[in-house]
Amino acid sequence: MAPKSKSQQQQQQQKNKKKSSCCSLTGFLTVIGILVGILSPIVYMIEQNLEKFYIFDIEELHDLTQRGLSAHPNDTAAIVNYIVSELHEKHPNHVNPKHDDPAEWFFNNAGGAMGGMYVVHASITEYLIIFGSAVGTEGHTGRHTADDYFHILAGEQWAYTPGDYKPEIFQAGDVHHLRRGTVKQYKMPEGCFALEYARGWIPPMLFFGFADGLTSTLDLPTLWRMSFITGREMIGNLLLAKI
Repeated sequence: MAPKSKSQQQQQQQKNKKKSSCCSLTGFLTVIGILVGILSPIVYMIEQNLEKFYIFDIEELHDLTQRGLSAHPNDTAAIVNYIVSELHEKHPNHVNPKHDDPAEWFFNNAGGAMGGMYVVHASITEYLIIFGSAVGTEGHTGRHTADDYFHILAGEQWAYTPGDYKPEIFQAGDVHHLRRGTVKQYKMPEGCFALEYARGWIPPMLFFGFADGLTSTLDLPTLWRMSFITGREMIGNLLLAKI
C-alpha cells in the first residue's frame, strides 16, 4: 500500500481533532445532564420545604430592630451591637458576632450602588447582613431568587417601580420587602444603614454581588475579602448541617 501523502495525513489529523472535540463536547454535555438529573429533584424537594431550613423569623427580626432603635435612638453603632448581640445569644453557632472588628467589614459594589457590608449570617437559604453607607448611594436592586427584607436602622431608603410617579420612602423602623423575582431602583439619598435579611436561594444572588467588582471596579482585594468571609460563613453553617 502506498504511503499517504502529506495532504492526506493533514486531513486525517483534522478529522481526528474534530472527532476528539466532538467526544469531549459529548462527554461534557453528558456530565452536565447527569448533574442536572441528580440535582433537580434535590433542589425541587428543598424548594418545597424551604421554610423548614430557616432559623430566623421575619417578625422577630422586625421586633428586634424596633427594640434596638428604642434603646439607642440616633446611635447606629449601638443599635447594631444590640441586634447582633441578641442574635448571637439566640443562635451562637450561626451568627458572626465580630461586628466591631474592621476586618469583618468590606465594600460591596452591586447594581451600581456601593456601601459597606458586614455578614451576620450566610447559608444556602438565608443571609443576614448589615449594609449601608455614611454618604449615600443609588442603584439597581437586582432580580433575586430570594425575598429580601430591608430593615432601616438609620436614614432613609427610596425605591422606585416603573409606572409609578412617586417614590416609596422607608425610614428608620420601616421594612422594605423586595419580593422574590421583582426589581426596583433604590436610593439612599444620604447616610443610611439597614439590617438586610434574605430568605430563599442565596448562592445565585452572589453573581449579582460579584458582577460590578469583576467588570467595573476591578477591586480584587475587596472581592477576595467578600469571597473569603461569605465562604467561611456558608461552609461553617453547612458543616453544622444548616442549609
